[in-house]
Amino acid sequence: MYQYTDFDRQFVRLRAAQFRDQLERWQSGKLAEEQFRPLRLQNGWYVQRYAPMLRVAVPYGELSSARLRVLAKIAREYDAPEAELYRNANEIQGKLGSVKLPTHYAHFTTRTNVQYNWIPLAKSADVMDLLATVDMHGIQTSGNCIRNITSDELAGIAVDEIADPRPFAEIMRQWSTLHPEFAFLPRKFKIAVTGAVEDRVATGWYDVGLQLYRNEAGELGFRVKVGGGMGRTPIIGTVVREFLPWDQLMNYLEAVIRVYNRYGRRDNVWKARIKILVKAEGQRYIDDVEAEYKQVIERDGAPHTITQAELDRVSASFVTPTLAARVFRSAEETHAALRAQADEDPQFARWLHRNVAPHKNPALRAVTLSFKRLGQAPGDASASQLEAAAQLADRFSAGEARVTHEQNLLLAWVHAEDLHALWLAAREAGFASPNIHLLTDMISCPGGDFCSLANARSIPIAAAITERYQDLDELDDLGEIDLHISGCINSCGHHHSGHIGILGVDKDGKEWYQVTLGGSDGAARNGPALPGKVVGPSFSAAEVPDVVEAVLNTYRDTRNAGESFIDTLRRVGMDPFKAAANGARFKVEEAA
Repeated sequence: MYQYTDFDRQFVRLRAAQFRDQLERWQSGKLAEEQFRPLRLQNGWYVQRYAPMLRVAVPYGELSSARLRVLAKIAREYDAPEAELYRNANEIQGKLGSVKLPTHYAHFTTRTNVQYNWIPLAKSADVMDLLATVDMHGIQTSGNCIRNITSDELAGIAVDEIADPRPFAEIMRQWSTLHPEFAFLPRKFKIAVTGAVEDRVATGWYDVGLQLYRNEAGELGFRVKVGGGMGRTPIIGTVVREFLPWDQLMNYLEAVIRVYNRYGRRDNVWKARIKILVKAEGQRYIDDVEAEYKQVIERDGAPHTITQAELDRVSASFVTPTLAARVFRSAEETHAALRAQADEDPQFARWLHRNVAPHKNPALRAVTLSFKRLGQAPGDASASQLEAAAQLADRFSAGEARVTHEQNLLLAWVHAEDLHALWLAAREAGFASPNIHLLTDMISCPGGDFCSLANARSIPIAAAITERYQDLDELDDLGEIDLHISGCINSCGHHHSGHIGILGVDKDGKEWYQVTLGGSDGAARNGPALPGKVVGPSFSAAEVPDVVEAVLNTYRDTRNAGESFIDTLRRVGMDPFKAAANGARFKVEEAA
């Protein structure tokens, strides 16, 4: 993972000190609320439904065990509201049917950040100082600026990788942090980059999506997509450059964002994202970017050209951890040993199949720890669970872990011969559910229990579906299904890209849910990125689990042997699934 330099470390600590000064001036009345608001936002501090929410940046998802322990300390010592506020929140949410709201938790997001829901703003500077001790912060995790840059969870270790995208992500991070021209864009701006053949980072759904590849001449460069996004208007990014030489990445991004900053709408928050500009202007936007890029090169002197020396410098900061020595085993011997252990224990075999991925080093594996289970919201991690994850990272993954797009944790440096021991330890910690990419490995935002923007709660819907589908044999039979839940149209739960998407909507002050089918994030198993289609009018919360079951029963009835849910849906078409979903509505007399 990236090793912070003295400059990096000093920068983060100075930023924390600056925030403390801003907070104290606001508390004393020397800084007005309208002045303090953008400052706290660009340090990751929101004010949500009941309490502040902190979003901690985790660039390209990488965490050390030391960072996990600090995140655990924050959950344990700071993620708790005042007693009266908490009683009030539970009383209000209880009227909607929520059980006691959890405290002392962290939450993994789809963009590999970490969030907290209850930290009092009065303690915010103390938390920022604590984060800075392990080179962490909340800089630009909010506000109309370039946000945390995400990458493939297997970056640097994937067997299908053409080039490691992390050095480019880090160069972009350094360039974009506190960029004076792009600190107040028309709207937030998100970038994703991958260096693999398979797109595991959903580049089509980002403001800018970058995919490294080699052209026919063997040259390394990027396919550049611009204008993707979810929200009220789900749009897949447009390829604006089929091949951009890698050294021109920053010059071209400068042009892309300059044109957006110049012409993006500021009069309507719902039409302010770059996707609206790209959709409205089409080729004219691309032409303007090319003209601006030419100006950057010819007039400005191409100031952001990445030299080989700079790429080498940043690449050298991504240090492969020192791994414990092992007696050499051939790939055949390793496979045979794992096969023997799997034959002895079907549960271990199931976990190997679902939670373990190949590694570019044939002696190693990448292992996903599942944070999807009964009794907790998807992606939630208590203080004790974060501590347990840190211990597993130390013992089995050279002290490193990664947050995944699916709100789990991945151990990237596991010796193949340690897999059985890791499985036993992960099972004891509650992280060994063999459900990766299955129905219960769902994505969900915190929803209306915490978020002030949400129209409906997400967590109870996720809980009801999880409870209904606990049989692992049934989950395996259903196969890989992406179920995504968002509490509002902002789409933080990525419902548009789910095979089954669930969106919370408000009808006359009550919670209802719109269901979509057929979405894709762009991964190989899902096909090209695509928004799902709505199956009909919205459903009540009580109806949603039955709707999901009706859709899945239709899949069972119409699939061919070995055919996945998404492939069956595309072959058969939406009509039988729509009919099944709408047939699951409660009758008026039953509801009464």
